[in-house]
Amino acid sequence: MDLTLETTMRTLPKERRFETLSYLPPLTDAQIVKQVQYILDQGYIPGVEFSESSEPTQHYWTLWKLPLFNATTSQEVLNEVQACRQENSKSYIRVMGFDNVKQCQVLSFIVHKPSSSLY
Repeated sequence: MDLTLETTMRTLPKERRFETLSYLPPLTDAQIVKQVQYILDQGYIPGVEFSESSEPTQHYWTLWKLPLFNATTSQEVLNEVQACRQENSKSYIRVMGFDNVKQCQVLSFIVHKPSSSLY
């Protein structure tokens, strides 16, 4: 068994991690659509939020428009994400899912970072 430095486990580079999916490369629009489809399939209400700060103490993000109560397709949500990106390109943007039975946010993930060139 070859245990050279290239084949052994390594830690991730030092950089701020935000939420679960932040350990992956930035999501493409196609991947965002799949995640949003999961939100819709679970019966959650999608919403788009943005914030200029990514500090862990920043609990409240600004809601982009109202939650998308009537969204039936992931493309509708992606259109709102893209509109938010255009208007708030220097902000962090995330999609969240709200469970109206539990009355709380049950998931969220970052879809745009200001320094990311992919978005």
